[in-house]
Amino acid sequence: MSSRSKIRKEIASKIKLFGKWSFENITVNDPGLKDYISLTPVYFPHSEGRHEKQRFLKSKVNIVERLVNQLMRPGQNCGKKHLAIRIVRNAFEYIHQMTGENPIQVLVRAIENAAPREEVTRVMYGGIVYPIAVDVSPQRRVDLALRHIATGARQRAFRSVRSIDVCLAEEMMLAANNDPKSYAISKKLEIERIAESSR
Repeated sequence: MSSRSKIRKEIASKIKLFGKWSFENITVNDPGLKDYISLTPVYFPHSEGRHEKQRFLKSKVNIVERLVNQLMRPGQNCGKKHLAIRIVRNAFEYIHQMTGENPIQVLVRAIENAAPREEVTRVMYGGIVYPIAVDVSPQRRVDLALRHIATGARQRAFRSVRSIDVCLAEEMMLAANNDPKSYAISKKLEIERIAESSR
């Protein structure tokens, strides 16, 4: 190992998300998603949209920032990135208090569990449209998992006394434990069930 790569590794080991959560020893067990869940160390999940102009470059964006971006859907949080970052930071604090684990690892496990492996697409053949089951690409699996986690948190918080921070933390913990009470897990099971019936 060259001296330059040693220095890079040493610097990367000191970088902690929000000054608390280390990216070291975070494992991605799903081999299909390994290249699409970016665990590049960052202090603050805000890259200012540098990935936007190039296709598929979003897979190089830190996975925590991608979760933050999913929380900024049209509606109350649209465009308020600092508010979305604060929601994620508070959710991570809650996860750490409840489980004692690194919340980044909980998020990665939740994405692995909530990512659907099969879905349905429509095919037109001779003027007739019928659904067929197809495998989901790894990039789309991560996209769907993040979308469903954010949607589940939003639905839990709607007309509820609990804040969205707590709802997001609960959604991630349930998805990490593969619990069907999680919106993301139930959505994945529904998508795969429909795909199985369309084979």
